Amino acid sequence: MFSKILVANRGEIAVRVIRACKEMSIKTVAVYSEADRNALHVRLADEAICIGPPRSEHSYLNVPTIISAAEITDVDAIHPGYGFLSENAHFAEICDSCNITFIGPGAKTIRLLGDKIAAKDVMRKAGVPIIPGSLTAIKNKEDALNTARRIQYPVILKAAAGGGGRGMRVCHNDVRLVSALMTCQAEAQASFGSSDIFVEKYIEQPRHVEFQILADRHGHSIHLGERDCTIQRRHQKLVEESPSPAVDAKLRRKMGEMAIRVAKAAGYTTVGTVEFLLDREGNFYFIEVNTRIQVEHPVTETVTGIDLIKEQIRTAFGEGLNMKQDDVVIRGWAIECRINAADPSNGFSPSPGRIQVYHQPGGPGVRVDTHVYAGYEVPPYYDSLLAKLIVYGRTRQEAIRVMQRSLDEFIVEPIRTTIPLHKQIFSDPTFWRGHISTDYVDQLLGVRET
Repeated sequence: MFSKILVANRGEIAVRVIRACKEMSIKTVAVYSEADRNALHVRLADEAICIGPPRSEHSYLNVPTIISAAEITDVDAIHPGYGFLSENAHFAEICDSCNITFIGPGAKTIRLLGDKIAAKDVMRKAGVPIIPGSLTAIKNKEDALNTARRIQYPVILKAAAGGGGRGMRVCHNDVRLVSALMTCQAEAQASFGSSDIFVEKYIEQPRHVEFQILADRHGHSIHLGERDCTIQRRHQKLVEESPSPAVDAKLRRKMGEMAIRVAKAAGYTTVGTVEFLLDREGNFYFIEVNTRIQVEHPVTETVTGIDLIKEQIRTAFGEGLNMKQDDVVIRGWAIECRINAADPSNGFSPSPGRIQVYHQPGGPGVRVDTHVYAGYEVPPYYDSLLAKLIVYGRTRQEAIRVMQRSLDEFIVEPIRTTIPLHKQIFSDPTFWRGHISTDYVDQLLGVRET
């Protein structure tokens, strides 16, 4: 097994990885920006190296500095967490050239699945259901219009190299499509370094259901069931649960088989997530593969009892899976809330600053993944995620009750957080019934689509 791993990330995911490594008797190296000098992951790691100024482009995205830190500390592997360099094929290649294991799939797989157009083409040829749309990047407005008219409105523009809601626009007519095209291309270029855009049929009021996959380097792949990530705002997930209230055993088996087919078609290894859209008629369509550990991975861990970070490390080292598909059993119900330093009453504006009072919930069925403590200064430079509140119940209703109680106990002051919004969601009868779609949050807040 690896003797030392550098964690190329910050926040709760860096803490999560360091804890898993400690339990595996693996030494850890934390990297940190000047803004994170007093961060929890720095305190927990065996070694820590400052890699630059606060802004991520000068620190957590600075490949030469991170590689230098890895070489100085003589690590065997780098765990990228999520975000930052976790899906950067070039970074994975550099790690390989330096004889440092990148804990994730290979660069070739990352590059293939990072190109949404190429990935869709591979999956279409493998017999995986995909959403109707353009098979290549849109060349001009005439190409976009012809595609939209062929598949019929509404359609959605998407960045080929994108994710996280950037470079995306829903269009219901020709005028909207033409006006949105240049905006999407500019967003895509600024965010991902590529202006390539494609057009897809817009599935109205779908659910977002993703499958956790686990694959070793010996050709074995399994899935660990689904997560329902339907509750989103601007394509950013807020609440996740497993299993999905919309997926029965028959549909789970069918979607799980397709998830494994996706993994094999892409030559996937280690831990990943296959994302699908599920329409109101029970049809599902491939969206993309996230080639990293997901923010919401704890809900899968909670209902399966499988530590995904440890499995990710083991499979990256070259160990074979120690389980088969029939060994995976989903028990009970898990739900996760993302607690962000943002003000839902003011357009989710960021809320950095010093946390003076911090009290997290506890008791049976409660898990909190966080890097926050009383006195912690929330920096303005990074993602606003403060904590992930994960709860467990024997049924969905029981899990919701545990979540309500836990949200009432959770105190983060004086900064603004998303806790009030979560309380609103978990007291809403529509959520309790499970009759939701990806526009649920906008409907709850009375926001009109723009």
